[in-house]
Amino acid sequence: MVGSSHEAMHRIFQKDPALLTRALQQVLHIPFPEPHDFAAMNIDLTEIEPIERRVDTLLRAETDEGTYLLVVESQGKPDERKRGSWPYYLSYLYEKYRCEPVLIVVTQNSATARWAAEPIHLGVRGCPSLTVRPFVLGPDNVPVIAKASEAERDVPLAVLSAMTHGRGRQAPAILESLAAALRTIDRDSAAVFVQFVDSCLADTQARKMWRDMMTAIQYFWRHPLAEEVREEGREEGRAEALAEVTLRILRVRDIDVPDDVRARVEACTDLAQLIRWSERAVHATSAADLFTAD
Repeated sequence: MVGSSHEAMHRIFQKDPALLTRALQQVLHIPFPEPHDFAAMNIDLTEIEPIERRVDTLLRAETDEGTYLLVVESQGKPDERKRGSWPYYLSYLYEKYRCEPVLIVVTQNSATARWAAEPIHLGVRGCPSLTVRPFVLGPDNVPVIAKASEAERDVPLAVLSAMTHGRGRQAPAILESLAAALRTIDRDSAAVFVQFVDSCLADTQARKMWRDMMTAIQYFWRHPLAEEVREEGREEGRAEALAEVTLRILRVRDIDVPDDVRARVEACTDLAQLIRWSERAVHATSAADLFTAD
């Protein structure tokens, strides 16, 4: 079970390694060759004595141009110790495997992304003996995927979008689009992606909205978070959850909800109707827009 944002931000690439190379190619515009095979590797870089060193995720990518080692580091905040650790990781891996190492840092924080992207120079100032240039994926370059059609075209990238952008006014559209896309893939993969997103949603309202969505469409059926939700299989429980999702989307988007609108939504027991209202809430400009097409 993924228990933290740190874990989710790098383990998504263990779940779908191809997402990592697509991100390099499409988000960072790095001319990385197309891999035809991936393999997970031992993340332990500890030597015999005495300091333990581990990377977050380490993948081997086989391409027509050779073998690459993809080092993925999940970074929550700046940590100056990494200025020494990251060059060590790359040098150690190259010496051990004689393959080209590539460092990718993943973060949810713009300031951390800017810090991580700074080149690491070791040696004489202005003429370093070693320079490390991390590739960084974060909220400033990972695309915002807020349309269901876009999310369905690339579900793992939509998951990464939700993990890096799942806060503020854009959160409802991102999460709603991803929820729709998850219906198009196998349930086991969907359950894993649900957990990754849940672990990364720092905003309390966004996380509550996400859990309500997933409960309503029964994606907690084999999910560890299911233990936190009671009576999810009941029809009335699903209706209540969908009603709360609809109203929460409006609140997160700072749209005023009059008492009569709230009463109508909360009184509804038609799941199909509630789903339509929740979808309209993502793009509504006023609470009354929920009912304009009824």
